Amino acid sequence: MSTFLRPGRVIALIIAALAIIAFGLLYSFGMRASCDPGPCPPASPVSDKFWFLHRDLGPEGSITVRLASMTGTITYPPPNHDEIVSGLVPWAKVGLIVKDGLREGSPYAAVMLTGNHGVRFQYDYDQDVAGRTGDWLRLTRSGDTITGFSSTDGQQWQRVGTAKFEGLPDTVQVGLFATSPGDLTLREVGLGGAIEEVRFTQAVGVFDHVTVEGSAGGWQSDPVGGEMNHTDWEKYHNPSGAVQKDGVITVSGSGDIGPVSDGLAPMVKFLLLGLVVALVIVLVVGARATYAPVLVGAAAFVTGLVGVGVILPVGMAILAANGVPVPPLPLLTGVRVVVGAAVVLGLGAVFANGLSAWLRRRWLAIVVAVLLVAVPYVLTAFPLLPDVVADWLLRLTPAAGFAVLQTAVEYPQVTAHYAPSSGYFPLPWWAGLTVLAAYALAAMAASGSVGRRR
Repeated sequence: MSTFLRPGRVIALIIAALAIIAFGLLYSFGMRASCDPGPCPPASPVSDKFWFLHRDLGPEGSITVRLASMTGTITYPPPNHDEIVSGLVPWAKVGLIVKDGLREGSPYAAVMLTGNHGVRFQYDYDQDVAGRTGDWLRLTRSGDTITGFSSTDGQQWQRVGTAKFEGLPDTVQVGLFATSPGDLTLREVGLGGAIEEVRFTQAVGVFDHVTVEGSAGGWQSDPVGGEMNHTDWEKYHNPSGAVQKDGVITVSGSGDIGPVSDGLAPMVKFLLLGLVVALVIVLVVGARATYAPVLVGAAAFVTGLVGVGVILPVGMAILAANGVPVPPLPLLTGVRVVVGAAVVLGLGAVFANGLSAWLRRRWLAIVVAVLLVAVPYVLTAFPLLPDVVADWLLRLTPAAGFAVLQTAVEYPQVTAHYAPSSGYFPLPWWAGLTVLAAYALAAMAASGSVGRRR
């Protein structure tokens, strides 16, 4: 062990840990945000923005409507981006919702018609149930239980879904809503990579045969999740809001109700920019420390544990102090990222060590290790390559181990660019580490066979 821990190697590993911390600090101190007036609102793990025509609903009651029509607007879509067109994005939503007040992020359950996914019952932001097609919608409340129904004629009803909430107050808000997420398209850049372009959209629901039971008071009309009517389309053409006339209610709105799939991913990626520098250093150390796989792996693991373990909480604290909205990092996710990054460095060092013994050329082992571990991760972290190529690089090469850094979650009901450049890895974290471990074991096995022959 004393032979392995020579001053040069110890200094190199210290530099690797400091590189992780230094790059993260540069990013953290360089990011600032300010909102006028007042401080920026905290980052939310959910989207909760829509127009809401609502009234009080007691412990028992229901609301029933017929959706006479659902239309929408998409601003400046491709290919020419020079016109505003009629249309609905796939997850535009209009329908009925029960919500615990108007607070952004408060519990809700909703039955709705979507732009391209039929009738859905959604609740708790990440729960989504498909229903049968129908123009009639109904929500019922019985204590803490909310149930959504659909019908084609207003007589025969099919249950779409049920949600049970603990501690739902006696009085909640019930009513009609409309929302529409941005129109997402991809623009090709680099060597075939893609970057996201998002445009404003709006959904409009026209309702009649509105019946409410168990309700007190009159209708109120409010935006949830922030003010609307800031875009030129809303100012000069069709404002978001609700209009009642002759028993017909028209609700227009923009936004989304659902989970945020990639809130942490960009922040974690930039906080850990120095991880690539540290990886190259430990690969060099591993390749040069011939026949010390356990020691070099353990030393690289400790290097990553210190570097990532320091910069992740410190960097997020600095960003929050600078006014940047920081999404909450679940404890288990944070532990997995810190320990997982350390494991990636440890296995990478073991892989380089085995390559060195197998190839019997340290410089060649360093080149091969960097090309197989570091380069694929760098190439896929930015929109350079086509998504399919990036996906396969992170499935087949040792860089698959970086899946342990995944903080983004893919949701079927959220339209997003699910690609490595946006923080989505094609393999689960455990599968990615398995691929990297397999490469490390294969390299060690190959080095052992060479040793026996010699």
